[in-house]
Amino acid sequence: MSISVENDFSLAYDKVTNKKEIDDMSLKMAIIGFGKSTNRYHLPYLKQRKNIEVKYIYNHRRHEDRETQYAGLGIRFTTDLNEVLNDDEVQLVTICTPADTHFDYAKQVLEHGKNVLVEKPFCKTVMETKQLLTLANQRHLIAMPYQNRRFDSDYLTLKEVLDRGYVGEPLEIESHMDKYRPDKAIHTGDKINGTFYGLGIHMLDQMVAIFGRPQAAAYDIRTIQNEESTLDDYYQVDLHYGKLKVTVKTNPLVAAPYPRFIVHGTNGSYLKYDIDQQENDLKLGIMPGDTHFGQDTPDKYGRVKYHNQNGDWIEKQIPSLQGDYGRIYDSLCDSILNGKEKLVSDAQTLLDISILESGIQQPTPSVVHF
Repeated sequence: MSISVENDFSLAYDKVTNKKEIDDMSLKMAIIGFGKSTNRYHLPYLKQRKNIEVKYIYNHRRHEDRETQYAGLGIRFTTDLNEVLNDDEVQLVTICTPADTHFDYAKQVLEHGKNVLVEKPFCKTVMETKQLLTLANQRHLIAMPYQNRRFDSDYLTLKEVLDRGYVGEPLEIESHMDKYRPDKAIHTGDKINGTFYGLGIHMLDQMVAIFGRPQAAAYDIRTIQNEESTLDDYYQVDLHYGKLKVTVKTNPLVAAPYPRFIVHGTNGSYLKYDIDQQENDLKLGIMPGDTHFGQDTPDKYGRVKYHNQNGDWIEKQIPSLQGDYGRIYDSLCDSILNGKEKLVSDAQTLLDISILESGIQQPTPSVVHF
């Protein structure tokens, strides 16, 4: 067996990002909502993009303590939504509000002739999703979900491992986002506010982006911490693609470290521990543009073990590619201003919501064929 670090792996970054020069573009936008999502997952990345101007942030009430950190950016904070919707300069509106408000806000934005980016989940039902996508297409606008975890470092690296054929034909993939967070509180409300819709959408979309529509899905969605809760906190979904089975799973009571990704194929295996570090850095106040932002340390790199052409077992440490949630906006700029195909297609958006909705429509466990 030989063990090495694949030093040239980071050279694949430009190929994976599909990066292009977009300095000649200019886009004015607004954000609806001024909570954690806006402040953690959008504004830090938008501040790094010289070609995008955030003209407005609308919220039902002002938060002057938060607003001060954006002084000098020229953002107008308003409690008047009509001010945003009736401004012809605004080309794009991002919706960062509670999930059950997404449909109504997105519909208003589209009806006022503006493109819309919607935080996850895009909508609750396939019917709502079709309404928004149809309205957008009729008005030659873009409506798209904010699937930022397509730009997680761990996910980008997984795609590159598969593309390079290290494991051969993939036969089994496990995607885990587990944690240890005991919570005995009673959580009730609409299923759109549960863990499956809130986090499962990311994990499902990552797999849909690679493998497309599954033949069937087997669901186990439930509450394991408090039997009186009506909102799920645990899910395991097995997506079946012929010989390939893809499992996405979240468990809130996992104390021991478990791999983020496990891949077994006809030629080898790949394991990666720990999640993309962008969120952890953002929580600490380390921002995009700061040195080493979002980077894995070498002890967190994934490892692949495979047969080479001589039949020897090779084991390599795979440096993690650089993640960047702001690339959603780079892509969206290119779509709005240059007419390029959007990152998340309508078919993918509908499939994501269909898999979610199918999972909550019948008692668990269940199997649905697509």
